[in-house]
Amino acid sequence: MCLANGLAGTGRKEMPIFEYVAMDASGREIKSVMEAENESAVLNRLRTQSMHCVDIKLGKTKAKAFSRGKVKPKSLVVFSRQFATMIDAGIPILRCLEILTNQQKDVIFRSACESILNDVKGGAALNEALLKHPHIFSKLYINMIRAAELGGILDVILDRLSQFLEYEQEVRGKIKSAMTYPVLVLGFSFLMLFVLFSFVLPKFKEIFADMGAKMPPITAFLFGIGDFMQAYWWVILLIMVSTFIGIKQWGKTPNGRYKLDFIKLRLPIVGELTLKMSVARFTRTFGTLISSGVPMMRSLEIVGETLDNMVLRTAIDQTRLSIREGNRLSAPLIASGLFPTMVTQMIDIGEESGRLSEMLVKIGDFYDEEVNQTVKALTSMIEPLLIIIMGVIVGFIAISDMTPIFSLVNEVK
Repeated sequence: MCLANGLAGTGRKEMPIFEYVAMDASGREIKSVMEAENESAVLNRLRTQSMHCVDIKLGKTKAKAFSRGKVKPKSLVVFSRQFATMIDAGIPILRCLEILTNQQKDVIFRSACESILNDVKGGAALNEALLKHPHIFSKLYINMIRAAELGGILDVILDRLSQFLEYEQEVRGKIKSAMTYPVLVLGFSFLMLFVLFSFVLPKFKEIFADMGAKMPPITAFLFGIGDFMQAYWWVILLIMVSTFIGIKQWGKTPNGRYKLDFIKLRLPIVGELTLKMSVARFTRTFGTLISSGVPMMRSLEIVGETLDNMVLRTAIDQTRLSIREGNRLSAPLIASGLFPTMVTQMIDIGEESGRLSEMLVKIGDFYDEEVNQTVKALTSMIEPLLIIIMGVIVGFIAISDMTPIFSLVNEVK
């Protein structure tokens, strides 16, 4: 039975999390969690949602753990799509949030939806309620909802958000799937080389030593590598781990991250791909915000925060300062030297014609396709390149091992 334990007024800084089992109006059993002052508050909220509590207990997980939990991008896409459909059908926001909360299976997302529903019931605006869950709803999402509430076009913006999130997820999925095979092949190749140098070559060395074969310089060099790896494999592993941790820690500092991101943009092929991905994200996000009614300065601020590359983020910040001084949008982008000429020219045309948002979305579409083509070309190039490199290495090892055998055969003859 659900009994109130009178946990209110304990003076805790964080409200406790309660785990509950309830039945909804259709008789479906729902297991979830809720952040509340006490059990009575949980029961009252469940009652307002037409749910009957079956069991309730104080959870061990703190509210902060739930608020910081991650939600799958697909769940957010479905949430936005269904929310848009219900708003377009004329269903009140509170009823929409109740339906979306009741059907959530993800515990973290359900807890967030319950919190949003209660905040909206308490008189808060939807964007203010979303703002309390920054690990689920991005600044882009929240600001577009704010613009939608001001303009009275919540269904349109939610539909646009769902399309934007779907497209972002699709692009990321394509890149991951395209790079999976080369990464697996490369990892397996390094593993095989390690086994070959550490275990196989030392056996050959013992055989040749027992037979008294003369070691050519190339064979001696190869066996030397094998001896070193067999004796000091832990040193190699330690150096690799230390280097990785060192670079990662350096990358957390502002100067280190800026320099690493600068190097990423200058790498052959990879740098071009990184730039295209960033340009596509910048233009698509910027265009979506502008078309949703978010002011340009605020849009640039949000776009800068969505970019992963610090070099490009700095360029966007400088662009904001330049616009504040009265300059056009295209001028500081050209001055940065980072954005392709086609991008800056199309932005300039968009400003002249008053169709900036439309032009930005077209640039995003173009560069998304460029990213797909670059990834395909990179994948098709990496596969034969890896085969050639492995063939050369294996051939080198085979020749180095066969040379002493040929020498022994000649001596026997």
